[in-house]
Amino acid sequence: MMFPYSETCVHQEQHHWYPRRLSQTDRLCVGHHHPEIGAAETPSPDASAHHFCHYTPKCFLAVHKARSSPPRNGEEGWHECTTRTTIRVDNEVEAHREANNYKVGNRWVKFGFRKWKANVTEKPIEDRSESMKELYSDLSVVKVQEGSLVTFGNIGYVFLFGWWIALVYILICAVMVLTVTGAPYGKVCFDVAWYFIWPFGKCIEKADNVLNRFSVNPPNCEVVPQEDTEHLVVDKDSAPILVSSPLPIQIHVPALPAKNTSKYWCRISTYIWLLLGYPVLAVVHCLACVLSWFLVFTIPVAKINARMLTTVLLMAPEDLRIHSLEKEKGCGTRVILCCYQALNMHYYKYTIHGINIFALNLLPLVFVTLIIGYTDQEHNYFRAETKFVIAITSIIPLSYYIGMGIASISAQCNFAVGAVVNATFGSIAEMTFYITALLRGHRAATKCYEEVVKAALTGTLLGCILFIPGICMIIGGIKHQEQRFNSRSAGVSSALLFISTGGVFAPTLFSKTFGNQVCESCSNVSGNASVPLVYTISVLLPAAYLIGLIFTLKTHSHIYDIHISDGHGGHAHAGHHVVHWSRWRALGVLIVATVLMACCADLCTENIKPFLSHSSISQYFIGVTVLAMVPELPEIVNGILFALQNNISLSLEVGSCIAVQVCMIQIPLLILFNAFYDVGFMLVFSDVHLWASIFGVIVVNYIFMDGKCDYFQGTALVVVYLIILALYYFAPSPHSC
Repeated sequence: MMFPYSETCVHQEQHHWYPRRLSQTDRLCVGHHHPEIGAAETPSPDASAHHFCHYTPKCFLAVHKARSSPPRNGEEGWHECTTRTTIRVDNEVEAHREANNYKVGNRWVKFGFRKWKANVTEKPIEDRSESMKELYSDLSVVKVQEGSLVTFGNIGYVFLFGWWIALVYILICAVMVLTVTGAPYGKVCFDVAWYFIWPFGKCIEKADNVLNRFSVNPPNCEVVPQEDTEHLVVDKDSAPILVSSPLPIQIHVPALPAKNTSKYWCRISTYIWLLLGYPVLAVVHCLACVLSWFLVFTIPVAKINARMLTTVLLMAPEDLRIHSLEKEKGCGTRVILCCYQALNMHYYKYTIHGINIFALNLLPLVFVTLIIGYTDQEHNYFRAETKFVIAITSIIPLSYYIGMGIASISAQCNFAVGAVVNATFGSIAEMTFYITALLRGHRAATKCYEEVVKAALTGTLLGCILFIPGICMIIGGIKHQEQRFNSRSAGVSSALLFISTGGVFAPTLFSKTFGNQVCESCSNVSGNASVPLVYTISVLLPAAYLIGLIFTLKTHSHIYDIHISDGHGGHAHAGHHVVHWSRWRALGVLIVATVLMACCADLCTENIKPFLSHSSISQYFIGVTVLAMVPELPEIVNGILFALQNNISLSLEVGSCIAVQVCMIQIPLLILFNAFYDVGFMLVFSDVHLWASIFGVIVVNYIFMDGKCDYFQGTALVVVYLIILALYYFAPSPHSC
């Protein structure tokens, strides 16, 4: 499905005058094959198989030397050009998500929107690639064996799971044989023990299914193509003798024997099995399921154990048959269980109702944090340091759920609602921690928590302008060698960073220039000259953010209009896509995740005290690393995924959007909170924060000048970031700590 919009070309000079030669910058708008525009890959002819987005952008061409001389002198001029923009996705909801992600016009960014990689709709399983179908397989289909079964993952399974599961089955086998009546189940346990030693290439199915399959279907996987009968001679007398006849051939199939009705629940052996054997094996399989599920890449092992527990072990012994597929070949048939590999590295893509497997596995950690945090307040069972680590880690999945909720609502609503949701919930993860830390510092009558909050704000800013683009350039550069982006668009983002950082650090520069105008106990008195400056800046920065919203919502909303047209590929399946989270469900997730985030942030600030008072590491370092970057891990993953898809432009925008929101939303909100509830927070940073931020902005602007990047430039950004971290590590602790 295509979602295009287009306007006409308008020339400021004579309408027939075109530049004779275009500069490198101008060529950005010439054709749709330029690698800087949108996704670098050529659009796939099969849009139903892949999500991709292609842009031929609305652009403003500006050459390096713009003059008013006539065209006959060969001078290059200036004109404004608007061309067609096309977004190719599978449905309208994904179109809104892609429109929220991508830069429109290759110059202006959708203001206030964080970039999100995950899809918000579910693609039908039949439309997915073979590798994705394999991830969601229920291990019940016999397939053609390709390659050797002796792989690293399968051998690792034997050492991690196979031997001890088989050992338990051998012990249960002995117990069931000793009961005499349960001897048939003992034989089943013995067969299953050998199965679990090496389950690959083996099959478990019902005995009557085996009989049915070999009585009707040939036991092989070869598909013999039908003969092309259109060109055969109709006259049977003149037809070649060696040409196969299209006439149907009757094959006698013997009648199937009558099925014996199993009296499974009418036997004493069944209850002996359910009393002595099944409970023990249930514990074993549950343990194996949990371990293999949390390892993620071994989810096939979890599926094996789950199917064994819920189906195989509840069947009558005479109904089971375990055999090797090497002896009896078959394909496309349904069985109870059939597995070929224990390890699949693509399971990092695995989702359940749109939730990534890693975020799903980390969710129980949130409830563990709340339970031990609020029940063991005296630290009788867990140390404060342990509870802090658990609490800070639980913020990671909550940040993911908040981001997924924002993406879902933004994709299903108009741009105005999406912008409000982004501005409201986009910074909720960080704001909850900052406010709870300031409140706890105010109650404890110490400025140490305030210094930690300022360090976390600076650390987020540095991580977003140095570490996130740097690590994305490294990983993307290793795969794609060199990646290109629009340097003019990056220049606009850099200009926003200059404005933001200049406004945030203006009170600090004022204090350094005109002397220390702030005292520790008189932050709101009239003699303090920094107070009105702080409030002025806290009004100007959100005003700049609001102007950006007005630009995109009202005055220049036509830039972001998306018109649906009949396209090719994917359109036929558009009705089958199901939204993972409805708007109300996404809103509910946002509210619940916000409440849980506030609780986890409160536990973080409650248990951080040992690190602030007894740690040999500088409190500055704790703030700029752990507290700043842990909540941004989902965003870092998004940036890396964009880079791997050769879309470095979005990777750079991931960090820029966070940095702009830190300066234009988070810090003004903290000032506003302090105005209503005085916790002593003042917008005056230490020298190390000031010069580190200015140096970081200058370096990143230098890197973005040429519009291309590779892993070496990414390494330079990461090295600069690590140098600044080393500076924080060896810096003395704040005086208030």
